[in-house]
Amino acid sequence: MTLPDAPRLTSLAHGGGCGCKVAPGVLSSLLAGLPEAFRPPELLVGAETSDDAAVYTVAPGLAVVATTDFFLPVVDDPRDFGRIAATNAISDVYAMGGRPILALALVGMPVNVLPPEVIRAVLAGGQEVCTQAGVALAGGHTIDSAEPLYGLAVVGVVDPARLMRNTGARPGDVLVLGKGLGIGVYSAALKKGALPPAAYAAMVESTTRLNTPGMALAGLPGVHAMTDVTGFGLLGHLHEIVRGSGVSATVDAAAVPVLPHVGALLDAGFVTGASARNAAACGPAVDWPEAASPSLRALLTDPQTSGGLLVACAPEAVDAVLGVFQGEGHADAAVVGAVEPAGLLGPRIRVLAH
Repeated sequence: MTLPDAPRLTSLAHGGGCGCKVAPGVLSSLLAGLPEAFRPPELLVGAETSDDAAVYTVAPGLAVVATTDFFLPVVDDPRDFGRIAATNAISDVYAMGGRPILALALVGMPVNVLPPEVIRAVLAGGQEVCTQAGVALAGGHTIDSAEPLYGLAVVGVVDPARLMRNTGARPGDVLVLGKGLGIGVYSAALKKGALPPAAYAAMVESTTRLNTPGMALAGLPGVHAMTDVTGFGLLGHLHEIVRGSGVSATVDAAAVPVLPHVGALLDAGFVTGASARNAAACGPAVDWPEAASPSLRALLTDPQTSGGLLVACAPEAVDAVLGVFQGEGHADAAVVGAVEPAGLLGPRIRVLAH
């Protein structure tokens, strides 16, 4: 949808998508020194391990999964913006192994700048994805803001026995990534008007593909940890897994799935500022080979919007895990590395480049 008198959505924002996330180091400094939060025994997952959502037991065999996510436009088409933001927010429930059931919209729009039709299209895109996911979009909150933002607060349910966390990876596990990387690269090119139409189509397809495999993966024997790869990039979110699990990991760069045209766009210099922030945040724990090019470093720290699930599973579960992904339309899912015991230096990530 385009209106000739409407400004580009991305022109109204200083950043876009999950690349807007506050850098990990800055976030840590903001949270440092806060009073200890109330922690009832029913709270199974809180903020302590930077997991994807909070989880609270409400009855035997039943827990509530709660999360929220919103961001500035990563694309100019308002319907696509709404769809991407909603898919991204719902993903956190899937990453915990839960089933999303309810959402509230979080909306901030410059109402005197954007025509009502544009704002309505953003809302309609979000509602479309909620309907697809079987999520009741039951209301929300709106403000008049200088920059357009949209997202959801999402509630889901999970059996605590099937709850997935980002802290259960074990030495010997295999790492599987559910979507190709490159969304941040795409968004950087889009801002400069240099994103090919085929790449834009790939961007929208990937970012609006629901991470529904998370529900089935949670029930598979041998699946030990799971998270979704978003604004901190592959290495940033893998760093959360190894740190929380007390393990190390190896990433085979040649095996990492990459979205179409991303390599050429990287070589042309389309990199987001968030990539450098991500690299700085996890850099002390990452061992890079001499063969690692600047493009490879940027790719593995590229901020993903509505990225794929990252799964740590036993080797004997790999075929079943890949089968779940492929059976639910995630054909680019691939084995990208392995989990190892932590060494004397503690949890680390070793990147292999050939």
